[in-house]
Amino acid sequence: MPNPVAASGNRPARPIPPTGCSGQPAAHRPQASRVLLGLALGLSASLPLAGCGSVSSVRNLVVGPPSPYLSGFIGNVVADEPVAALAGRDVLARGGNAADAAVAVGMALSVTLPSRASLGSGGACLAYRAGSGRSPEAFLFTPVAGTAPAGQDSRPASVPMTARGLFLMQARYGSVSFDELVKPAARLARSGITVSRALADDVAAVKGPLMGDPNARTIFAPGGKPIAAGDQLSQQDLANSLDRIALAGVGDLYTGVLWQQFTDGAAIAGGGLSRADLRNSVPAQSAALTVDAGPDRVAFLPPPADGGLGAAAAFRAGQSGDESGSLANGVVAAWRASHPGAVNGGDYAAEAQALVDRPSAGGSLGRLPASTSFTVVDRNGGAVACALTMDNLFGTGRIAGDTGIVLAASPARFPKPLLASSIAWNPTSGSFRAAVAGSGQNDAAIAVAAATSRALHGSPPSPVTETGRVNAIVCARGLPGDQSACTATTDPRGSGLATRSD
Repeated sequence: MPNPVAASGNRPARPIPPTGCSGQPAAHRPQASRVLLGLALGLSASLPLAGCGSVSSVRNLVVGPPSPYLSGFIGNVVADEPVAALAGRDVLARGGNAADAAVAVGMALSVTLPSRASLGSGGACLAYRAGSGRSPEAFLFTPVAGTAPAGQDSRPASVPMTARGLFLMQARYGSVSFDELVKPAARLARSGITVSRALADDVAAVKGPLMGDPNARTIFAPGGKPIAAGDQLSQQDLANSLDRIALAGVGDLYTGVLWQQFTDGAAIAGGGLSRADLRNSVPAQSAALTVDAGPDRVAFLPPPADGGLGAAAAFRAGQSGDESGSLANGVVAAWRASHPGAVNGGDYAAEAQALVDRPSAGGSLGRLPASTSFTVVDRNGGAVACALTMDNLFGTGRIAGDTGIVLAASPARFPKPLLASSIAWNPTSGSFRAAVAGSGQNDAAIAVAAATSRALHGSPPSPVTETGRVNAIVCARGLPGDQSACTATTDPRGSGLATRSD
């Protein structure tokens, strides 16, 4: 059963314990990840060390303090934007797990690729707990339409769902305090980033309507010229908003000071969002769709992230040797026709699972909005695969006042994107096998299905359609297991980055 979260999104920050006195590297002890991340952020520097013996002190004097970074295999991150991928890798290197790193990537994307994943966006993720052998769970925070009148300059916006959705996932699967994972994104926004080709291409694609908004023009066309790859981009208002979330909690965007600033700004921008819309729109936790694949099993996102349904149906058909090329979108079209009001928190998993096992296709989808994706695997085999969207490149093309947040487009105005991802695991050994997340508008679902099938046959992803893109991590001999057989791949036609451990 789905488990909607009605909480505000605030929770007490988890304390970061002081470094112990065993003399072993922190990574080899319980609570290691929190210790290491705390060191990395300078949070533990002032913690008392009373009770520590002299051995570690002498060692530190002789060889220096232990490095906050792990050595050896730390896992992999693959994302459509390089700086965001590196933000996730940094968390893994400092002892965070896959859910921690995924939050860092998602928050960083709000700075580095706001065209597809600003704080105003929505999406969905799968998360697998390392070594559990249990099915990954889905976290659903797809875009939600507002209910307030949009005004004369009508550009209906979506309720911002990504921060709350990632918070829910990290609360269930993470190992460090959420605020520590927001701070790197705030620093990126404040100090500035080098504009990637991915962001520059998106700006160029919609520069006309985007520059119609004075706030957007100030950010994305400083000096009157749209930003290009290699330019420097700083976003001070967005940095302030991220700082606010790190300080006051995610709930501040939904019931606090930032909530008031955002809704006031959205109203001026014609977004049609009320404060009740933000307060009442919550993410959901749900069972994933699953398909057996020999000794392994594969989980896919369930509706309302119905790209996962299409990918699951196509993957299962391919396993049986049936034609799957047009099945993915046909199943989704039939599902949407029968479930026009599917929402986060709806109880769709059982019905959608039956459709995977006995697919029924019909209708067409039309042209669908853009999205972005990323995958993360940690050194223990924990994994996350996410797809995020603005329901349109740069959403409404408007900024919510002085928050610096780009407003995503309302799902009441644009068709839903195909949000698709998968995670494969071995239920007997508990080992992780593969994580795949896709984008590419109408080709996203079939791209995920094809890449997942290749992964379980020991092959890296290969482009199967003109626009379908995947970010994939494959551990051919399982993880935990032979980590040397793990590979990370991003589509060579895109601008993404697949990090490595060496």
